[in-house]
Amino acid sequence: MYGLHQTLKTKNPMQERYSPTAVEAAAQQNWGERDAYRVSETAVNAKGEPKPKFYACSMLPYPSGKLHMGHVRNYTINDMMARQLRMRGYNVLMPMGWDAFGMPAENAAIKSKVPPAKWTYDNIAYMKKQMLAMGLAIDWSREMCACDPKYYKWNQWLFLKMLEKGIAYRKTQIVNWDPVDQTVLANEQVIDGRGWRSGAPVEKREIPGYYLRITDYAEELLEQVHDGLPGWPERVRLMQENWIGKSSGVRFAFPHDIKDNNGALIQDGRLYVFTTRADTIMGVTFCAVAPEHPLATHAAQSNPELAAFIETCKKGGTTEVELATREKEGMRTSLQVTHPITGEQIDIWVGNYVLMTYGDGAVMGVPAHDERDFAFAKKYNLPIKDVVAVEGKTYSTDAWQEWYGDKQQGNTVNSGPYNGLTPAQTVDAVAADLAAKGLGEKQTTWRLRDWGISRQRYWGTPIPIIHCPDCGPVPVPEQDLPVILPDDLIPDGSGNPLTKHEAFLSCKCPKCGTAARRETDTMDTFVDSSWYFMRYTSPGNDNAMVDERNDYWMPMDQYIGGIEHAVLHLLYARFWTRVMRDLGMVKFSEPFTRLLCQGMVLNHIYSRKNEKGGIEYFWPEEVENVYDAKGAIVGAKLLKDGSAVQYGGIGTMSKSKNNGVDPQSLIDTMGADTARLFVMFASPPEQTLEWSDSGVDGANRYLRRVWSYSHSRLAIVQAAAQAPAAPDWSSADEATKTLRREIHSLLKLADYDYQRIQYNTVVSTCMKMLNTLESADLPDTPVAHQAIADTLSILLRVLYPVVPHITWQIWNELGLNGLYGDLLDAPWPEVDEAALVADEIELMLQINGKLRGALKVANGSSKADIEQAATAHDATGRFLEGRPIKRVIVVPGKLVNIVG
Repeated sequence: MYGLHQTLKTKNPMQERYSPTAVEAAAQQNWGERDAYRVSETAVNAKGEPKPKFYACSMLPYPSGKLHMGHVRNYTINDMMARQLRMRGYNVLMPMGWDAFGMPAENAAIKSKVPPAKWTYDNIAYMKKQMLAMGLAIDWSREMCACDPKYYKWNQWLFLKMLEKGIAYRKTQIVNWDPVDQTVLANEQVIDGRGWRSGAPVEKREIPGYYLRITDYAEELLEQVHDGLPGWPERVRLMQENWIGKSSGVRFAFPHDIKDNNGALIQDGRLYVFTTRADTIMGVTFCAVAPEHPLATHAAQSNPELAAFIETCKKGGTTEVELATREKEGMRTSLQVTHPITGEQIDIWVGNYVLMTYGDGAVMGVPAHDERDFAFAKKYNLPIKDVVAVEGKTYSTDAWQEWYGDKQQGNTVNSGPYNGLTPAQTVDAVAADLAAKGLGEKQTTWRLRDWGISRQRYWGTPIPIIHCPDCGPVPVPEQDLPVILPDDLIPDGSGNPLTKHEAFLSCKCPKCGTAARRETDTMDTFVDSSWYFMRYTSPGNDNAMVDERNDYWMPMDQYIGGIEHAVLHLLYARFWTRVMRDLGMVKFSEPFTRLLCQGMVLNHIYSRKNEKGGIEYFWPEEVENVYDAKGAIVGAKLLKDGSAVQYGGIGTMSKSKNNGVDPQSLIDTMGADTARLFVMFASPPEQTLEWSDSGVDGANRYLRRVWSYSHSRLAIVQAAAQAPAAPDWSSADEATKTLRREIHSLLKLADYDYQRIQYNTVVSTCMKMLNTLESADLPDTPVAHQAIADTLSILLRVLYPVVPHITWQIWNELGLNGLYGDLLDAPWPEVDEAALVADEIELMLQINGKLRGALKVANGSSKADIEQAATAHDATGRFLEGRPIKRVIVVPGKLVNIVG
């Protein structure tokens, strides 16, 4: 055996030591030269039959400058899937593009004084270089970039189509306004009520903007969440459902006689609210309106203190999350409304937690049965009136109890004609009484609001509207698209530079020819990401947004991305797809058949306060951990001077916390395959991954073992690969059969784990395969040599999707490409069921229920044969000590128990 190895060893260039740099460079050069990952819609197999398609796509990255380990994990999951399915005979598409518009580029431009375009394209070039270094199976011929006019032209085109259909429309919107920077701020740019850069108190302003009627699709979007997304994680479907937020309840009015300065009733003398708890209407003790509500504005005219409070409320963000976490504050007005059932006068308060853009901008306050209202009433000493009784429970206003808000329990009390009714009966009765008075009715409402796409920022898709002094807002004619965004402007922090760029602004009205001005708002970047995955399918088509190639690839078979995009991006993509469907552009409703949300990559966090009170973070390699008696980290100290550092546990990798790991550094030192192997092995794809330097070292050691073992079997496999026919495995010795049985058993496990996307256990199985190969003690026979070649080829094919460079190189060195073809398209190994069947099986031998040995019998032995072998075993006579055998119990495939 080893004589043959020595004879052929010198004839092959395979190096004894594994050099990831050389191996990965050679593999990538080969793949690039032959354009190995270019995909065609007309792909056929060896029989000339069309290959089944599979579209696997990762959420496109923002070109921030460098890949992070979250990118590496996401794209390696996608790459494993694409490579393995390609070997299974699928026509697999794995594309890549760039979510290139948005605020970070503007911020970088302000800081570096270079145009966002240059910053963006420089970053794209570097990140693409990193992706190539990772060896990803990307079809770069389909690359798209959101800031390319050839792409965003179709954002503008579809917007105009939506405008024609009434899906897009213009209305005023409330925004965060920075009075110093003279610009609109996103909610995330408002920190403690102040502009993130200027520090000025943020104001609320109403300005016009464009909206898309996503609410027209609310019912269908919700219905499909329930019934049409079986391949989505349950938690994501629940998040979508909650965001759409369908609520059935009663919308009704509190009448009033409050008049404006002209003597007209404000809002026709009705303060409308919506509630899902109409059964608690008799427990109303106050009403709260939003700071922007007409009644609040009216009351503030004669109350300077209230006016000041309203101005304070207008500072800060406008999201529901901020309102939910903000301390609930309010101020009583001098106004009152009338309870629609009792006729009682109810005080109106202005509440900072009431959002004007949701519902009617007002809520009924029922402190006894709403936790927020309870806290508000306790703070301002308002009446709390219990109107629901639950048997066995005693109501108290001392502290909130969860059962107070349970609308499924109890019966109505303290509610006059409704006493004794169940909650459902009370709702029906109240709704009927309100309807009879003409003051209300049952209604379904939605948390979902129309999508405001206008952004008062420069770096985005220009909204294709021209403002004419005579004709008003006029759509840009289709033949004039795209409206090109100037790419040489440098924001200076004083607002949108488009408003000062005369060459962009100045134009003629398409209707009347009068001098006009272009719209300077740009589109929300969620527009860019709502359909990019379909542009991948139709590259190079300058005459259509998508074409018939989209019908081939879509809907997408597998979408991969972070849970942070589980709501808005996915919801907008689902909406955008339906609009395209209704315009006759696509034939499907749901864009993503299956969704995988990969977990985040975590690392240790170390910090301490500096002299100025700020927090200073340290890289993990700068510190030495301090452990307690149980081995838990309780602190750390700096390596350079031994000073104490606080340990903050593990958290998401972040540049700001100095706990990120640069993938490029890892690729340069240990190779891309090591990075890929570690991020796949360390955790299941959906779970968080904790970074471990020792784990990375372990991954690298494993690859070196794979190389070393392959090198040691080089001559054997090369010779076996040239054998004219497969051997007769039935003639093999027991050791050879055992090797094949163990490897094919592991292959069966790997097949199962690939199908369920449990890639960490795929890697674990590969490790077991190598252990099995290394420990096999085979004779120097042709059939044993064939077994080594066969089982090593299985390991390499199963491992290849994880670490494509090293496996591809070894595959070629061993000559397996001559037997199976290039590894990229080598046939996926099939489990040999015959190999799984052992000639002999081992059963546990028990005497009177106690384990006394093992019994080997021929596979398929009858019960009688097993009993005979067991009674003849030497342990039987030894432990029965002359007692007669009363009975023999055989548990097939497991044990024999002799009772005596």
